[in-house]
Amino acid sequence: MSLKIALLQMNVCWGAPSRNIEVASQLVESNRGADLYVLPEMWSTGFATEPEGIARDEAGNEAIEWMQRVAERHHCAVCGSVAVRLADHSYRNRFYFMDGRSGRQYHYDKHHLFTYGKEDVYYTSGHEHTLVEYGGMRFLLLTCYDLRFPCWSRYADALNYDAIIVVANWPESRQSAWQILTRARAIENQCYLIGVNRVGDDSYCHYAGASVVVDAIGRTMVQCRRHVAEVRMADIDLQELRRRRDKFKVLEDRDQ
Repeated sequence: MSLKIALLQMNVCWGAPSRNIEVASQLVESNRGADLYVLPEMWSTGFATEPEGIARDEAGNEAIEWMQRVAERHHCAVCGSVAVRLADHSYRNRFYFMDGRSGRQYHYDKHHLFTYGKEDVYYTSGHEHTLVEYGGMRFLLLTCYDLRFPCWSRYADALNYDAIIVVANWPESRQSAWQILTRARAIENQCYLIGVNRVGDDSYCHYAGASVVVDAIGRTMVQCRRHVAEVRMADIDLQELRRRRDKFKVLEDRDQ
């Protein structure tokens, strides 16, 4: 059993959801046939650490509704994070996963808010993991800064999965950490790691991309070019993952 994953490495236009939806639409339509399309963190606005005037209400949010429509129309899944304001007026960096095959919607609120950029001043963190079952596989959702904290994503009896999806606005200045940590999380949890980062610039950072799919032994299956907005695809295979786990039983020796 395998799934085709599409990495949508975008140059995100600051505070312009309609424009970013148009770009994302073009990327999907030009790269049909994937089972899962993965967008970056805050793909509809850019990484708005001060969300007032930029983050939209969750109810009736055009970016969220677009994700659901595309998933249903193409009988696939679409995921990525969106800055939203909830009915209680709190702001969340919320990672949505839209399953167009079952009609189910999942979300994960970023747990490790980026205190260095004062994301914690304006946003409310989440405190629960989100596991998604799709296409016969189990996915753990993470957002950007979460990647640095291995205990939060550690494979366990109560948190067992086949792949991690991490969406990011990871700057070029810390690109070496992106390269190392994406592979580390895959190796230590014997899982696939799907990481989608943006390219381009905002007022704070330059983003180099390097979106990637890594296998359970840390090999790069596919990687987007640096500084280029593009789509790359990779097939992840559940039987191959199980074969590797059965052959080299690292997870059975993990710390409890």
